[in-house]
Amino acid sequence: MDTKKIGMFLKQLRNENGMTQEQLGEKIGVSNKTISRWETGNYMPPVDCLNMLSDIYHISINEMLGGERASGDEFTKIAEQNITATLKELEKDFKTFEKKMMCILAVTTVLTIIVLFLLPMKTVKDVIVMVLVIAVASIANTLNIVALATKKEILDNK
Repeated sequence: MDTKKIGMFLKQLRNENGMTQEQLGEKIGVSNKTISRWETGNYMPPVDCLNMLSDIYHISINEMLGGERASGDEFTKIAEQNITATLKELEKDFKTFEKKMMCILAVTTVLTIIVLFLLPMKTVKDVIVMVLVIAVASIANTLNIVALATKKEILDNK
């Protein structure tokens, strides 16, 4: 999605409707600075705001995300582009999430191994600490893997 194009289109729609950024912001519950960020393409409006803008401007979300008015074949083409862009963004977000989770998994494992090697293992207390460290690391890593699998399943079902 071309956020700059979308931003210019949002500004055009607001101007066509004779509103200032402040007036539009009041209508949808955001600041005029937020409207400015959308119109410059620095940020995208969240879905709930896209719905409100769609109602205010009497235009489809698809057209807003395409950055232009469309009908017929143009509308279908824009819809396909928007779906493709959204799916690519979801895939990119998942890969970033996956990398972060794998880093956490690696750090947890390495820290556990380091703690186990540093424990003197001379008393019952040391053994209890070792068991607790292993348990906490196992729980953390299991939760990490479950989070990854859950997010992947959610994305696969969309």
